[in-house]
Amino acid sequence: MNEKTQNNKQRIVLLSDLWGKEKSEWIGYYSTILEEYFDIQYYDCCELGDIDKSNYSMRKLYNQFVNGGIARAVESLLQKEKGFITVLGFSIGGLIAWKAALSGLKVQNLFALSSTRLRSETQKPSGKVELFYGEDDAYRPNIQWFQNMDLKENLYKKEEHEMYRKKEIAENICRKIIKQQNLNG
Repeated sequence: MNEKTQNNKQRIVLLSDLWGKEKSEWIGYYSTILEEYFDIQYYDCCELGDIDKSNYSMRKLYNQFVNGGIARAVESLLQKEKGFITVLGFSIGGLIAWKAALSGLKVQNLFALSSTRLRSETQKPSGKVELFYGEDDAYRPNIQWFQNMDLKENLYKKEEHEMYRKKEIAENICRKIIKQQNLNG
């Protein structure tokens, strides 16, 4: 059961994509809807992973994440979050949440959008897991992976990797999160 905060709301942790807060103006699509139902904590995955943003290119950020940044972000998240939570992770944020849950983060519900690197994972965390991908995201896990993990494949038609930046998709995902939260009490 998600622990309630002082304001009697359940806690939800939002984990950024690879770009961190600098290119996350779209996060407002989610927080504006979710703040009515949850106590929101937003983390910049670059800060969690101690990623150097001085060369702010996708390749440089990505290389830092895969060469130690993901592990540092997982450890940092484990230090910061002690109670039961719901997590909404975007791209690399979903992978960090997944790995943190496998390492002891108390995740009741994990919602991950466009977390393509999950395709390399072989173990599923406990708790409810829902994954969402654009149908045209070339790096999303294949159907065999979903079957092996005993997970449903949630695809958005004619969408690519950064589909989560679109307002209508944010609204759809938020409805699913709120519905799940109401089911859990």
